[in-house]
Amino acid sequence: MPAPTAKLGAPFLSPTDIRLAMTKVAANRNKHQNILSRIRQQVDARRAEIERSVSGLDQKDRPAVVNKVVSGRRAELIRETQEPRLLLTRELEQLRQTVKAAAVHYESPVQMLMRDTIGSEQRSRYMQQIAHSGPAELASLAAYAAATGNKDLSAALISRVSDLPRAERPFSAAELADVHFGELHRELSQAMVEVERRVLECLQEEQEAATGKGNAQRAVEIAMLKKREQQIGAYGLDGEDEDQEQDGAAEEPTEPEDKITAGLRARREGSAAD
Repeated sequence: MPAPTAKLGAPFLSPTDIRLAMTKVAANRNKHQNILSRIRQQVDARRAEIERSVSGLDQKDRPAVVNKVVSGRRAELIRETQEPRLLLTRELEQLRQTVKAAAVHYESPVQMLMRDTIGSEQRSRYMQQIAHSGPAELASLAAYAAATGNKDLSAALISRVSDLPRAERPFSAAELADVHFGELHRELSQAMVEVERRVLECLQEEQEAATGKGNAQRAVEIAMLKKREQQIGAYGLDGEDEDQEQDGAAEEPTEPEDKITAGLRARREGSAAD
């Protein structure tokens, strides 16, 4: 397997930066939607006015007259609001590109845990102490780190087992890191997908308003992003997932330490069976 290649040059956004970007995207999209809504209201008002004024014309001639006047009014409003709409969509696209580039820094809970503990003296001490620990001790320490929320110990343990052959690793690095950063990773992952989706929806609405026709490829991308948001599910459940949540309501919630302990036990039992 080839070694992973670092993606250098991508901007770093803190969790707070990502949340602020999502808030700004939502605000700008609302402003853009309000502009388009006012245009529709004024167009509808103009249509009603023209229909009343041409009521004396022959019925077969009315639609052509009404549509011509209404189309002209709509084109006029689109031209008048072009500058504020353009400013909003430009800023939205900049935010989208920035957040999309920063996603490389939030690819997994393991990545987030190792970055959070880098430079920690405690992590360095742990790494020295477990340098020659065997699988049983590493498994026990992993369960302890998960139960106590010890990030430095968890990071040291993950570094240690990464040097072992995959089949000999006594616990899952992903499961251990998930105890510490799983929830935050899911929140930020969904926020970044939501930023992408909201901006593309705004660009689609803008194109439809300006040209009368949207972009088919963009529509597919929006649908895929919505599906991805549902899969991440960081903001709660709805629809089919909500039904599943209700069906499983009687089950006891799984604590982080229970999850990692269960994973470790399964690995030990699997090794014993072999």
